[in-house]
Amino acid sequence: MPLQAYANDLKATLRQYPNFPSEGILFEDFLPIFRDPVTFQKLVDAFKLHLQEAFPNTKVNYIVGLESRGFLFGPTLALALGVGFVPVRKAGKLPGECVQATYQKEYGSDVFEMQKDAIPQGSNVIIVDDIIATGGSAKAAGELIEKIGSKVLEYNFVMELDFLKGRDQLNAPVFTLLSGQEDKLQN
Repeated sequence: MPLQAYANDLKATLRQYPNFPSEGILFEDFLPIFRDPVTFQKLVDAFKLHLQEAFPNTKVNYIVGLESRGFLFGPTLALALGVGFVPVRKAGKLPGECVQATYQKEYGSDVFEMQKDAIPQGSNVIIVDDIIATGGSAKAAGELIEKIGSKVLEYNFVMELDFLKGRDQLNAPVFTLLSGQEDKLQN
């Protein structure tokens, strides 16, 4: 199945919620993808196909998923690729020695952590999450990968809010499976 066919099937599964979480926001809920195993498999297959096409001669060593929605499909994608999965969590959630990176949110900042010994130095990593908006959390995850001496091959997202230009913040190529939405709710 071609990548665009996967994307079309997955896009049809999404649900939209006008004015959530606040007035003027059109929230696209991608959680319905996980309700049906056939659709969930299409999500994993689409990312797997993309990575095989994008990196035919490069070994991906780890999938890194961002808290929390990157945890929904990151481990399954890693299993499908036969590679390891490593979570990036908010500060204070992981035991052992961790590396940290701070990122900006709408109202303040937050800190991401990853266990320092989770990924061997020199590994090739794909960072996954559900949506890229401003790019702050993904950028912080990329900084964690750099701090441990590994390389981000690509950032992979289910959807992108193009108008926020988050990809401009990132230090590696970006792949988004589904197209972004308009910046304003159409009344």
